[in-house]
Amino acid sequence: MKNFTEKKDISLELDFLKRKACEIRKMTLEEIGTLGVGHIGGAMSIVEVLTILYYRHMNVDPSNPKKEDRDLLVLSKGHAGPVLYSVLADKGYFPKDWLMTLNKGGTNLPSHCDMNRTPGIDMTTGSLGQGTSAVVGMALANKLDKIDSNVYLIIGDGESNEGQVWEAAMSAAHYKLDNIIAFTDYNKMQIDGYTKDIMDVDNLVAKWEAFGWFAVKIQGHDFNELDKAIANAQKEKDRPSMIILDTVKGKGVCFAEGKLENHNMNFDIAKAKEAIAVLDGEFK
Repeated sequence: MKNFTEKKDISLELDFLKRKACEIRKMTLEEIGTLGVGHIGGAMSIVEVLTILYYRHMNVDPSNPKKEDRDLLVLSKGHAGPVLYSVLADKGYFPKDWLMTLNKGGTNLPSHCDMNRTPGIDMTTGSLGQGTSAVVGMALANKLDKIDSNVYLIIGDGESNEGQVWEAAMSAAHYKLDNIIAFTDYNKMQIDGYTKDIMDVDNLVAKWEAFGWFAVKIQGHDFNELDKAIANAQKEKDRPSMIILDTVKGKGVCFAEGKLENHNMNFDIAKAKEAIAVLDGEFK
């Protein structure tokens, strides 16, 4: 069983979601810019999916972050943690001024997600490939405990080079874990170059279908496509779902968008504010 309920038409929320995504981008730019270095590329490519999950689809309560029947999210590409921190701060899991402590001494916001440090983080991640296995365990546990909730997962396309991802994929299909809704951030770049040159992962839809999953590829920055794909995945029975997000690494950041060097970039707060000004101009 799923906790899917019909929602009002996405068109009524589009302006809100677009503006919220812009806010999240600006918060993340300031967050990383204050530190002076960070994984801006892979953070910006998942802004839209995090926005639509936390502001439209997920059953969560910031005032009770450990509530038993909450939807869970595992950001397996844990280096993109800064953008998830922006969402969690905006939702009220912790004060927004924590964002300015990113990866500094004594912080509750390390560069990679840590469930023991940060309210709202459901699983510690950063060792690529392991998040999918964690999600299988979490989803299976919820099934056994008869908890009606979804476990959401975000992995990278470069991360999909890891064999552990595919071992976990087989397990999820074997146990018919229809409470898993996963996303691949297909931004086509990884730390050492273009994904197609390092270890080509296409055709990802065919691969996940072959492992027994419902799979679909969509435009990952389009809220209409995201909403439809998530709603369809929430209705799936007896198999997990994988939504392949066709994205642009560094999306929306004028100095980083589409550049290979954006995986982990050095930039200061002045540079961040230049990019923020460009984003502000989109809504004038």
